[in-house]
Amino acid sequence: MSNKLLVGRYELIEKIGEGGMAVVYKAKDRLLNRFVAIKILRPEYTKDVQFVDSFRKESQAAAGLQHSNITSVYDVGHEGDIHFIVMELIDGKPLSDIIKEQAPMDYKVAIEITKQVASALSLAHRNNIIHRDIKPQNILIDKHGDVKITDFGIAIALSETSLTQTNTLLGSVHYLSPEQARGGMATIRSDIYALGIVLYELLVGEVPFEGESAVSIALKHFQEPLPRISLMLPTVPQSLENVVLKATAKEPLDRYNSCEEMLEDLQTCLNPERLNESMF
Repeated sequence: MSNKLLVGRYELIEKIGEGGMAVVYKAKDRLLNRFVAIKILRPEYTKDVQFVDSFRKESQAAAGLQHSNITSVYDVGHEGDIHFIVMELIDGKPLSDIIKEQAPMDYKVAIEITKQVASALSLAHRNNIIHRDIKPQNILIDKHGDVKITDFGIAIALSETSLTQTNTLLGSVHYLSPEQARGGMATIRSDIYALGIVLYELLVGEVPFEGESAVSIALKHFQEPLPRISLMLPTVPQSLENVVLKATAKEPLDRYNSCEEMLEDLQTCLNPERLNESMF
C-alpha cells in the first residue's frame, strides 16, 4: 500500500502500526506539505455500510475535540473501498510499550499520565462523546512525555453495528467495565472504570484479571475483587490505591461521577494528610 496516493493528496510512505480494525501509515499531505498519520480501515469493515457510516460520523465528532491530550483529527474520507482518517502524526509510542519497558512505574509518573487522560476524557464527556475503548494501546506518549489519546470513534461505531470482532474484544476485555461485560450500555462511568484499570496496570505492571478467554476475563470484572495494590507494593499510598478502587467499583454509582472528580482526587491523593486514609 505504501507509495499509494489517496484522493490525489495523501502520499502513503510507510506502515507504522496496526490494530484489529485498522492499519496506520505515515503519510505526506501534499496540499499542506506536512507529515500526518493515516488510519485505514481493514477491508472486512468497509463491507458493512452501517459501520462505515457510524465510523465517519463519530470520527467527524472527534475531529471537533480540541485538547492537548487528544490526537487531532484533520480529515475523514474514502477512495473507492478505502476508508481512512487523517490524524496528527505523533512522535512517540503507545503506553502499552512503555508499560512493558518500565512498569511497575514510579507512582508519581503513573498519576501524571492518568491525570492527562482524565483531563482529555472530561472534555470528550462534556461534548457527549464516550471513548468506550480506553486502554494503553490507545494512549500514545510523545517524546516530551505528553499523553495523546487516540481512536475516538472506532469503538463507538463497532458498538452500534452488528459487527463483533473477537480480536478487537480480546485486546479490550482487560479494561471492560462490569456493565459492558454484561452487555449493557457504555457510559461516562465505563470510561472511568477503564482508566482505573490502566492506572492499576501502570502501578502494578500487569492487568488485574487474566483468563483463558475473553468471556472468562469479562466474568472476573464483575465477580472478583481487584487484587490489593498496597499488599503487593507497600510503597503505594493507600490514598492512591483508593483512587483505583473508587474508579473500578463494580457498581457504576459507586464510582466517580465524572472525570473532573477523579482528577481532583488524583491532584490531592499525595497530600500528607491523605496518605494514611482508610481503604475505600
